[in-house]
Amino acid sequence: MGKQIYRSNVKILKFFDKREIGSIPRIFLSSLAVLFFFYSMPKIINYANQEANEFQNNSKAILAYTLNNKNKNLDNEEVLNENDLLRDIFSLNDLETDTVRLNASTIKQLFEDTKYSLKDVREKKLVKPVALTLLPAEIKMIENTKQRKEFFIQIILPLILQENNNIRLDRKRLFSIINISNNTNLEKKWLKKKYKQYGVSSSDLSTLKVRMDEIPVSLAIAQAAKETGWGTSRFAQEGNALFGQWTWSGEGLKPKDADKDEGHKVMKFNVLQASVRAYQRNLNTHSSYKNLRRVRAELRDAGKKLDSLILVKFLNEYAETGEKYVEVLTQIIKQNNLKDFDDAKLLPSSIELESLI
Repeated sequence: MGKQIYRSNVKILKFFDKREIGSIPRIFLSSLAVLFFFYSMPKIINYANQEANEFQNNSKAILAYTLNNKNKNLDNEEVLNENDLLRDIFSLNDLETDTVRLNASTIKQLFEDTKYSLKDVREKKLVKPVALTLLPAEIKMIENTKQRKEFFIQIILPLILQENNNIRLDRKRLFSIINISNNTNLEKKWLKKKYKQYGVSSSDLSTLKVRMDEIPVSLAIAQAAKETGWGTSRFAQEGNALFGQWTWSGEGLKPKDADKDEGHKVMKFNVLQASVRAYQRNLNTHSSYKNLRRVRAELRDAGKKLDSLILVKFLNEYAETGEKYVEVLTQIIKQNNLKDFDDAKLLPSSIELESLI
């Protein structure tokens, strides 16, 4: 950099010599040139970095997480504030920092004590509200593939159902507000918050209705299984990253084969629940999944169930493998009979949730 400045100054002085410009004007003008150089270089470097980030970015990056905290949304061509989109996820992530990692045997005993088994869930469609914050390290030591898969599903199933319940309660309130001609100030404040949360910046109720909706349980399980190797990946173990979402500026874990100072990181969470919420927010707001949301809304309008085998076709942009990724997810759903869990209900842990059963 020093040599570059020196050469620039020499060229400037030679330019002045040819034109017989005096020493004081020469010093003044060359100083201006140096100042301009130092002023403009950071802007040029920053612009180049932003261009590189935009080129590298894809839909696996949780809501883009761009350096300037803004995301271009293709649904309505408006610039949205990511802090608004992710505020509740950040809050959830910060709530529990002193979590304890239970070992596999303790968790299995907890499941037995609460009589929580996937066999019963498949038959009765009821899930015990056992919410774990971290995956056990010993899950990768379970040699029996079937047992390892079932153990992983048992852990994440209540978390997925809990987030769907949160959306369902919000959706129920949204429709009650829509059906009232005069809304209270409290209702208007809640609506304003949800517009921001779902990246709807133009107070468009129809867009909010499309975005504020559930992700089929079988689809979420399949993606978590694929992204974590059924809970065994380093990202899942060290960062509670169930869905492999990327970040260029947020806290995360660096892939082992990635350049130390460049490229993406895998988003890190303090608790598993935050990872599930971030995943759902990603599918419900990112422009790459606009068609998934459109087809989901069409299923709703037709009075049909949300079918993971239909919606999975619109996840080809989630991974670099594209259509191959869709094929793998479809296979996981079918081979493991994950659609059995789509009708499952989380047993209420509060009176408010009891109305959803």
